Amino acid sequence: MSTYRIIFFGTPEFAVPALQALHSSEYDVVAVVTKPDRPRGRGRRLVAPPVKQAAIKLGYQVLQPSRVKEPWFLEKIIALNPDLFVVVAYGYILPGSVLSIPRMGAINIHPSLLPKYRGPAPIQWAIINGEQETGVTTMWMDEGMDTGEILLSARVAIEPDETFQSLQHRLSRLGAELLLDTLDELKSERLAGKRQSPLEATYAPVLKKEDGRIDWTRDAKSLDAFIRGINPWPGAFTFLYGKRLKIFKARPVKKHSHEKPGTVLDGFPGELNVATGKGILSLKEVQLESAKRLPIKEFLRGCPIAPGTMLG
Repeated sequence: MSTYRIIFFGTPEFAVPALQALHSSEYDVVAVVTKPDRPRGRGRRLVAPPVKQAAIKLGYQVLQPSRVKEPWFLEKIIALNPDLFVVVAYGYILPGSVLSIPRMGAINIHPSLLPKYRGPAPIQWAIINGEQETGVTTMWMDEGMDTGEILLSARVAIEPDETFQSLQHRLSRLGAELLLDTLDELKSERLAGKRQSPLEATYAPVLKKEDGRIDWTRDAKSLDAFIRGINPWPGAFTFLYGKRLKIFKARPVKKHSHEKPGTVLDGFPGELNVATGKGILSLKEVQLESAKRLPIKEFLRGCPIAPGTMLG
């Protein structure tokens, strides 16, 4: 076989580099499947997913089923006679009846070192949990949640100031490279899947908006990781004077405090240091409800906060 006929499934920005890599390769993308357009913003204008926008620019046929079991959609992808599905953050679960359509099966790019961090939020949880490294894995898909046989994996270090956004950006490009390596190895018949060990598996559950609320009884180091791990989504927040205060950047300070966790501490002008369950957290970039996102010095000029004020 000279090439593979591939149907690509993906929706967010994370999936775009993989689609672009396939476009630049010898492999034949016969269609791109993505979620339907969604209303966005105050005007609720329909906006196409990033993968659709990229696919149109690259000249691909785009399919947007509301459900993957819709008859018209199943008829269409069967008629395309695919050898492979490539699935990258599509957003809908593919049942066995759909996974069985391509001749060879379906390959998924997952942004963790499987079997660690199975599930929908592996990048966030790797940072939140203070991991030193993470990576991407390609695997054969089955009907389980990221339980298929591993094909290839690649590792990266998690930097000390890494955020969800920055790590996601790096992993999306690493995943695109790993995908092409995986396809090349499959084509050369040098690659076999490896079963995952259930005993080593961990899970990365989805994060909701309310999960971003800061628990000041935690230690300063873990709060720093928490803030970075959910930046920009769902975003860390606390409450000041009854208003939501978003925290985009903070750093642990090598000092101790005997004040109650959440207490604003006395400090130098332009600093906002807060007592935690262990250590002190210095807030660096914040946004008060209905106001602008600001560096802490600028924020405190317009909204001074007295020592002893409680955040929560």
